[in-house]
Amino acid sequence: MKKDLNSLIIYEDAQIIVCHKPAGIAVQSARLGEKDIESLLKNYLATSQSHGSQGRSTRSAQIRRARGSSSSGPYLAVLHRLDQPVEGLLVFAKTPEAARELNRQLTSLEFEKYYRAVVSGIPDPSEGTLKDYLVKDARTNSSRVCKKDTPGAKTARLYYKTIETYPGSGTSLVEIKLDTGRHHQIRVQMSHLGCPLVGDRKYGYESRKSAEPLRLCAYKLCFKHPLDGRKLVFELP
Repeated sequence: MKKDLNSLIIYEDAQIIVCHKPAGIAVQSARLGEKDIESLLKNYLATSQSHGSQGRSTRSAQIRRARGSSSSGPYLAVLHRLDQPVEGLLVFAKTPEAARELNRQLTSLEFEKYYRAVVSGIPDPSEGTLKDYLVKDARTNSSRVCKKDTPGAKTARLYYKTIETYPGSGTSLVEIKLDTGRHHQIRVQMSHLGCPLVGDRKYGYESRKSAEPLRLCAYKLCFKHPLDGRKLVFELP
């Protein structure tokens, strides 16, 4: 698993780790014994700090000094999440200072998150901004579009653009930029538009292929490095 995890780490320095989360693995898990990205990364950091490998020992010492040693294990902050069936890029903070700065960027919309999805139908119009109010139902682990005055309602806003259409299958490829990060936001808003994501039976997609995966990928992140402010862009093929 360590070898697999190393292959998923896109970038790492003393402040952050950027990784490619596979579909089917949770970012965090409440189930005992179930693997998740947060636990895998913490184990990776603990192993790197304890043993060092392939010349990493000096770098690990620098990381410990930058972060401050802790008997409770390595520091790792979850800044944003992806649903378990969604694959894509995630960034984690390795110091409290990095976490504060990246969270500031997230709340001020300086942190840009881009997705690509295959949806059922052809969006009309072909591009636009969706602004809705969403409310979460914890009992069913689902969200829905609601009225502004609904108790628990939160603003959800995204921009979408149709990249390609596939008339033979009645589907389209869309790019989506999130301005907010609500529970199941892309899935709910695209379904409300009339174009549920392919594979998303929870929000209205119907198919005879019961095992068809959810066609959603967080393929691009843009943000400033929390220490020196340089612009960082990470993108999957």
